[in-house]
Amino acid sequence: MEEKKDLNLSLQNLKAKALSDLEKIKDQVALDNWKTVYLNRSSEIMQIFKEIPLANPEERPRIGQNANIVKAELETQFESARERIKQAALTQNLTQDRVDVTLPGRIPERGRLHIASQTLQEIYRILAEMGFQVYRSREVESDEYNFELLNIPAHHPARDLWDTFYTTKESVILRTHTSPGQIHAMHEFAPEPVRIILPGMVYRYEQMDASHEIQFNQVELLAVGENITFGDLRGTLEEFVKRMFGSGVETRLRPSYFPFTEPSAEMDMQCIACQGKGCNVCSGTGWLEILGCGMVHPVVLKNGGYDPQRFSGFAAGLGPERISMLRYGIDDIRNFWANDVRFLQQF
Repeated sequence: MEEKKDLNLSLQNLKAKALSDLEKIKDQVALDNWKTVYLNRSSEIMQIFKEIPLANPEERPRIGQNANIVKAELETQFESARERIKQAALTQNLTQDRVDVTLPGRIPERGRLHIASQTLQEIYRILAEMGFQVYRSREVESDEYNFELLNIPAHHPARDLWDTFYTTKESVILRTHTSPGQIHAMHEFAPEPVRIILPGMVYRYEQMDASHEIQFNQVELLAVGENITFGDLRGTLEEFVKRMFGSGVETRLRPSYFPFTEPSAEMDMQCIACQGKGCNVCSGTGWLEILGCGMVHPVVLKNGGYDPQRFSGFAAGLGPERISMLRYGIDDIRNFWANDVRFLQQF
């Protein structure tokens, strides 16, 4: 006949081995492993609880009592060991990572505005002094406002000048210029005179190089009123350039074409990067275009709610990134959105 296992002896041996192993533990990982071995559901002590019903009936109460005592003792010693290890780790951290309060304090690095934001704020300041107010317009536009109402009907060849990002929804696009804001503003203010700037990001699907990006800022100027002339436009732009870059800056206006202005022109500034000698920034010409401009086309005035027989106006589109390149000698427009901290920290 098979001799029955002495469960009380097994409990005492288990307790002695568990407490001996516990004394040797020095870190949390080993402690967690100890708990798995001695206290989880598949541990030896839990197996003893399962074997109690197989013992002699007169022994069962005593075995059960001893099993509960051993289990409670192991749990108590586990908690004590956990606190001991926790305190030891804290003491080690305080010893090794202590702060020398006699050292001078570290000056925290301050954040700064992005170079594009700095230039935009300077543009706002200058044009505000010249009587212009900021008017915000949306970046997601309809084909009607981005093209149609700006005298660029469907299939007009001028649409090839803008490489447009189209969305999956018909006639909804990312604006290719800030000019659609002119129509929004005229619809809001007509027939009252208006003198505003419309800043914002624009998007064009084109080849990226040192002077072209797929997204960039523009600042649109719009002035509508009675007896506004091309001379007013030229005087405004020359005064702006003087205040932005200082006196003595060489600029030129050359004829151009935009469907929403007539006549149209582009203003170039001598390339500061190469002093007009020609480089990759100015494509070897010695000049860098900073804006397009012109007198608001009569069709656009009419679409905006103004009588072109009574009102006239001028518009211009500034390129803040190119202005920044000229002011600070930046040779690649792609640096503005590369998020290279080494570049951004220079400004």
